[in-house]
Amino acid sequence: MKPKVFVTRRIPSPGPEILEEYCEVDVFLGEQPPKKEEIRIGVRGKDALLCLLTDKIDRDIMDAALSLRVISSFSVGYDHIDVAEATRRGIYVTYTPGVLTEATADFAWTLLMTVARRIVEADRVVRTRNWKVGWGPTILLGDDVYRKTLGIVGLGRIGTAVAQRAKGFNMRTIYFDVIRAPLEKEKEFGVEYVPLEKLLKESDFISVHVPLMKETYHLFSEAQFRQMKRTAFLINTSRGAVVDEKALAKALQERLIAGAALDVFEKEPIDPDNPLLNMDNVVLAPHIASATKEARSKMSEVSAKNLIAVLKGEMPLFLVNKDVLNIRSLPQVKMI
Repeated sequence: MKPKVFVTRRIPSPGPEILEEYCEVDVFLGEQPPKKEEIRIGVRGKDALLCLLTDKIDRDIMDAALSLRVISSFSVGYDHIDVAEATRRGIYVTYTPGVLTEATADFAWTLLMTVARRIVEADRVVRTRNWKVGWGPTILLGDDVYRKTLGIVGLGRIGTAVAQRAKGFNMRTIYFDVIRAPLEKEKEFGVEYVPLEKLLKESDFISVHVPLMKETYHLFSEAQFRQMKRTAFLINTSRGAVVDEKALAKALQERLIAGAALDVFEKEPIDPDNPLLNMDNVVLAPHIASATKEARSKMSEVSAKNLIAVLKGEMPLFLVNKDVLNIRSLPQVKMI
């Protein structure tokens, strides 16, 4: 008998084909993310779960699937999963880091250039037929990027890829991370380690690339915005709750900083009454930093291969909770 898998949303190829080769696959077919009870119903009697970052996988979900052996997330983040509880139960948790690095770094730069050069405002002027003067010396003046100072918060895979791109703009690139990078890496990518306070004070652009955890929740709030240059821009492609949105809105309204560009929000989709929606000095995107055909296809492949590997009793490509190996060994979870 084949293992049974529940997939919380339709995903692109080749993931479905990989799963169907080895498993009985049940896919939630709704366009919106499934509600908690729908996940509970779907996961009952299943041996594996493939979920998205919009799905909160907690103790209640795990209680509904006592035979669950692996939770494979179609994402680089895993804060939506109660990893500690999964580990306690001997459930393997996997994710898809690395495969979306370049796409996300590209998009961080897309946001940075867009907010600096006021592209959204310019597009709106043209589309609303308000372009009245062919050319003018003070029309929609933006900010230079070339030779400016870029501050990167979190020099992991994506932060490093962002730094690599900054070299083409001849920028001074500084970074802060809780763990300083080796000197060889700093030299290779032309980055300088500084304390967070110094980064806030000296950066013209700040790009955020940290995971969401207790230590990074509201890492950027009113105190941090007050330390930034009034001409600075904040770019966030990490997790919404890393930035205190109320404090950001206030900082933008009071012109404590020049602008912001966000791909992620504390609540997704964004509330229709969120004040950020009415501001010209902020660029907003609907969590699409990894939304390239190539990146999403690779995420699909890796998330499926992670899941199948565990069910084969093999080490998955990317395991979140390595401690689970001491709770339930790979031979014990093998089904294929």
